[in-house]
Amino acid sequence: MTEQDTRAGQTPEDAPESPARSSVGAIAVGVFVVLVLGALTRFLEAQVPNWAAGSSLAGVAKAVEFPVYAIALGLLGNVVLTKLAVREAISGGFRTEFFVKTGLVLLGASINLKLLVTAAGPAVLQALLLISIVFGFSWWLGGRLGLDDKLRALLASAVAICGVSAAIAAAGAVQAKREQLAYAASLVIAFALPSIFLLPWLAKVFGLPDAVAGAWIGGNIDTTAAVAAAGAIAGEDALQIATIVKTTQNALIGIVAIALTAYFALKVERRTDAAARPGIGEFWRRFPKFVLGFIAASIIGTLYLQYAGADGKATIGVVNDLRTWFLIFAFVAIGLEFSLKGIREAGWRPIGVFASATVVNIVVALGLALVLFGNFTVTN
Repeated sequence: MTEQDTRAGQTPEDAPESPARSSVGAIAVGVFVVLVLGALTRFLEAQVPNWAAGSSLAGVAKAVEFPVYAIALGLLGNVVLTKLAVREAISGGFRTEFFVKTGLVLLGASINLKLLVTAAGPAVLQALLLISIVFGFSWWLGGRLGLDDKLRALLASAVAICGVSAAIAAAGAVQAKREQLAYAASLVIAFALPSIFLLPWLAKVFGLPDAVAGAWIGGNIDTTAAVAAAGAIAGEDALQIATIVKTTQNALIGIVAIALTAYFALKVERRTDAAARPGIGEFWRRFPKFVLGFIAASIIGTLYLQYAGADGKATIGVVNDLRTWFLIFAFVAIGLEFSLKGIREAGWRPIGVFASATVVNIVVALGLALVLFGNFTVTN
């Protein structure tokens, strides 16, 4: 779901900052920065183990995978570009949403359709229960702490569904201010970054099966890109389940956005204009279309492997390599887009709500993953 797709109903001064407002040249520079840092990520992933061979760091160097290098380089680039006072000007070219969703559509080609179908049932149940519990808790706590209704809608959507994408969708639904979206986005990234490394480590410490680890990661980490990064660290099987679970949650963005639109139009803002009420067309406009691409890629990939044999595996290997490139670019962009300013300006109450909801999310997601995926076997 793109930022442009979710801005309906907002006034220009309240709409979130749009990459389209940047000049073509500035966007091109931003894209170039992402590509260069992505190429450097691939270089480090291949060379660092060779540089560390024979040393005490050899094991660590071999274990570090591309998401770590990509995010680290993105954060470093963030600092440098900020010091040079050019980061905001070229930020329209970072395109996190485009990179991650393209990468995930390509990931669908390597996921067997049987796995997608068998995992969809528990994934849908987990998504419904998790979103209901976490969203409800976040909304309640935000109200208790006196947060503005629009801000708590953004925070609840972000932590319960899928981070920045959900916050953008909620911002369009409730006509949130630009700075409120910045608060929510900054909190999402600040909490997602450590989760990328913490959850795969905890999954290993707890001895979780791959399917449970993937379902936990997919149900808990807020951003789709961070889920892909954590899943990649946890392993290919965990990555597949994590992606299916997160994709299922993403599919519910449209429903939540429409519900928020109706609630704010009919309750919070006391509107009576029938034209402002959401309809089926509005739901489709907000629906994350990349989900359909992910499913289509899985169908095409499964059928292609069935009929192409050994040659098909080589082709899917090329698609997987292309997927890795797009995910690398997405992780680099996450680091480049991270901002402490939004968090500092938010004050302690939004941070308290988000942190508390994250803890609830971690516990509930783990419980649901154990119950729903405890006996699940990943088949390729």
